[in-house]
Amino acid sequence: MGGILQSSPTVPKETGPLAGKTCLLTGASRGLGRSLAERLWRDGASLVLAVRKRESVADLVTDLQRGGAGGRSIEVVALDLADAESARSLVPRTMARGVPRVDVLINNAAVLGPMGNASENAPDEWAAAVTANLVSPAAICAAIVPWMAKNGGGKIINLSGGGATGPRPGFSAYAAAKAGLVRFSETLAEEVKGLGIAVNCVAPGAMATDMLATIARAGSGVTGEREQAAAKKAFEGGNGTVEAAVELIVFLASSASDGVTGKLISAVWDNWRDFPGRVEELRRSDVFTIRRVAGRDRGLPWCDK
Repeated sequence: MGGILQSSPTVPKETGPLAGKTCLLTGASRGLGRSLAERLWRDGASLVLAVRKRESVADLVTDLQRGGAGGRSIEVVALDLADAESARSLVPRTMARGVPRVDVLINNAAVLGPMGNASENAPDEWAAAVTANLVSPAAICAAIVPWMAKNGGGKIINLSGGGATGPRPGFSAYAAAKAGLVRFSETLAEEVKGLGIAVNCVAPGAMATDMLATIARAGSGVTGEREQAAAKKAFEGGNGTVEAAVELIVFLASSASDGVTGKLISAVWDNWRDFPGRVEELRRSDVFTIRRVAGRDRGLPWCDK
């Protein structure tokens, strides 16, 4: 495994791969976010959980602290992704709670937005989905950069999603926002590369979550047969995709990923476990990025002027 990120209940809380780090995680109340919170804590991190309703993580906080904090802390901070001001103020509100630093930001929270053809979507619902999935996460990233830089750097991990790298009929708002988030992350990675801050995106794959259940309930008449087939496959596969996403995110949060930045990495398809030995090769290449495909790239020279 190349010495990467093997956590165990027997690893002391103070010496896990994320010991001494504080992770700010959005959307920790369920699904991937909840699994992430449990893993980050088990691997030694202190947590700041940003959720819409504090009571949604009350049982999670109790469960995590039951085994002892080991010098770590958990803070819960309100966040409404639909409210851009709530997103912009998340970092200063976290600082005001006495959190000394945040080493890792994980923008996990998202909303599905309107389904069906774009021409049939309500404009306000479409715009709200773009705010929640792009504008708000970008605002949180922008706000945390100076704080991370002041404390010597950090890791920013943004969750991509279906439609970021190819058309996703029936989910135009979600797809457009996630594609925008990936390009924002690539751009931010260039802007902060001299500050000791790495910025990457994770494509987790189809996961058996409440969001996917919503898609399944909508039926093929709204989402299309391909979406229904993907949902069925994900639910039949259990939590394997969630576990794969957690593994990749924890790798990116840890020092094992130092030097990896500006990439969109698939938890399902990409051989990220070999990244530590290939950092310079990755740095020189545009692999794992969003790029335009030119005619010369596909053996169609007539396309090029």
